[in-house]
Amino acid sequence: MIRSATPADVPVLHAMIRELAAYERALDSARATEEQLREALFGAHPAVFALIAESDGTEAGVTEGSAAPAGEPVGFALWFRNFSTWTGTHGVYLEDLYVRPTARGAGHGRALLAELARVCVERGYQRFEWSVLDWNEPSIRFYASLGAEPMDEWTVHRISGEPLHALAALAQSDENPNRATPLSI
Repeated sequence: MIRSATPADVPVLHAMIRELAAYERALDSARATEEQLREALFGAHPAVFALIAESDGTEAGVTEGSAAPAGEPVGFALWFRNFSTWTGTHGVYLEDLYVRPTARGAGHGRALLAELARVCVERGYQRFEWSVLDWNEPSIRFYASLGAEPMDEWTVHRISGEPLHALAALAQSDENPNRATPLSI
């Protein structure tokens, strides 16, 4: 069963995010706290949303072979709205999709993605996008089986840490003739 996350799910979401980070060989980078997740998902101005996949108690994952107890969270999808200037519509960006190893192969990942596709269609969103690590062949094959196409001509860029702070300082520098007026978003 797929359902929207509730505040009571924050501890299990946090645990599964850490499991995903370990799988992606980046556990040290997963620094989000339960409090940060709670605020982002359920605060005054939620910016992200989460779906929970629950076991029905009968399905056995292909990977490990034993079914989780009914109602136990076995996976999640964390997403947010984005916007395409080309289509003039919002879309869904899937930040994380994770199914616990004991539940893989039982259809939870497909069900989470199908629900997000339903949200897109229902709301008139034109795009449903996500990133996948280039070494994660099982996920790449899974996504391809659903009709997802890699956007090979695009390269993700990221700025964080000290370079982020240095660039931000440039916005308020007296030496910047195009200095920005501070935004209130």
